[in-house]
Amino acid sequence: MPNDLYRLTAREAVRRLRSGEITPLDLIDAVERRAAQVNGVVNALVTPCYDRARDHARRLMALPPSERGLLAGLPVGIKDLNDVAGVRTTYGSPIFAENVPAESEPLVEAIEANGGIVVGKTNTPEFGAGANTFNAVFGETLNPWNPALNAAGSSGGSAAALATSIVALASGSDLGGSLRTPASFCSVVGFRPSPGRVASARGEQRFDDLSVEGPMARNVLDVALLLDAMSGWCIDDPISLPSPPEPFLTAAQRKQKPKRIALAMDLGGATPVDKPTRAIVRQAADTLANAGIEIVEASPDFSGAKEAFHVLRGLRYVANMSALMAQHRDKLKSDVIWNVEQGMTMTAERIAKALLYRARLYGEMVDFLKRFDFLLTPAACCAPNPIEERWVREVDGHKFENYLGWLTLPACITLTTCPAISIPAGFTEDGRPIGIQLVGRPRGDAALLSASAAIEEILGFADAVPIDPKPARELA
Repeated sequence: MPNDLYRLTAREAVRRLRSGEITPLDLIDAVERRAAQVNGVVNALVTPCYDRARDHARRLMALPPSERGLLAGLPVGIKDLNDVAGVRTTYGSPIFAENVPAESEPLVEAIEANGGIVVGKTNTPEFGAGANTFNAVFGETLNPWNPALNAAGSSGGSAAALATSIVALASGSDLGGSLRTPASFCSVVGFRPSPGRVASARGEQRFDDLSVEGPMARNVLDVALLLDAMSGWCIDDPISLPSPPEPFLTAAQRKQKPKRIALAMDLGGATPVDKPTRAIVRQAADTLANAGIEIVEASPDFSGAKEAFHVLRGLRYVANMSALMAQHRDKLKSDVIWNVEQGMTMTAERIAKALLYRARLYGEMVDFLKRFDFLLTPAACCAPNPIEERWVREVDGHKFENYLGWLTLPACITLTTCPAISIPAGFTEDGRPIGIQLVGRPRGDAALLSASAAIEEILGFADAVPIDPKPARELA
């Protein structure tokens, strides 16, 4: 077989699988070869499971091609926050360093039922906290565009694995930008779907609509393909949604160009954005305008979003992590402890105000998106930073009190429940990737993917990856 199978898009790989030109075993071999070439630099795929993958491949190959599912035997990387039956799953924590779950989470079950083959786990910060992918179990994930920089988090392992083409598809998850920010930092595509679109884990927080699971890939159409393979109703998730009558990939392939987009560079002053990011996003907006899309500078009122997100996120940490902290505080990193302790301080008054603010914001967002097809923002407030900088302390002269500050931009969108996508938009003068975030109407996942595919084509950065990791270099 050719040695460049790793360069195939997910859709082309599926086409070849269905035609019999290649087999799932060929693609697993390609993943293993590619990981041997590049993973030592970026540390993206932390727990390969090639034997399990080959066993799965042989079971699929015993079926007629028409019965092998949407993905037909395509390898997929799974974030190490998600359980995969029989595969070491650590959540980035020394507490679970040797954990091997007996059952897979719903999203993994859905992917495998649709013909996806799990080839390994991608790196994540401990319990997804911190927005920079490093942990005491596996170490740091580095940015393939410059390994002196970070790949963001918490889906940094998936983003780096995609950019270097260890895999063509990978799972991510997103609370305050954990999927969108790494996509921006690594020049890949990350899609935060509507809550319930992808069924979440069987856990105590079954009604959580802040954190979602979502697909990541090197281009929008491949993201749509993985979303089709991930989505669907699951009885264990009370807010899960049924799969739509029309596949997301079919909708995305229409590439429906928007007519009118609102540009909110800093969400009406809610968050600082650095100058290189502003320049790239402005350039992207001008390119879209030249392609016939009306761009209007406008934003909903996000002035209370930072406080509301801080409160609701804190409550979530108390529910999910306080029992573990009581038992293993000495083994938890400071970010996790801080999040739980912040949650413990929330008064009933602050909680009530946060809930009321979020309800008002949703209504305002609905009204806003009646006037505009989509909202366009930077995907992150800054370009990738040195790996040693565990969280961004300052942007454009504004100093952040804690690591949540630099995540305000994506976190504001999380509160709205609107689907959002990060699309590559260009590079700074020193070669750091910048992405734009496009936000759709509530439950408007299909329309957002269709518009995003059109915008991706206009901007023209989909072919920037895959890359071999570039030499590490300090920022000027």
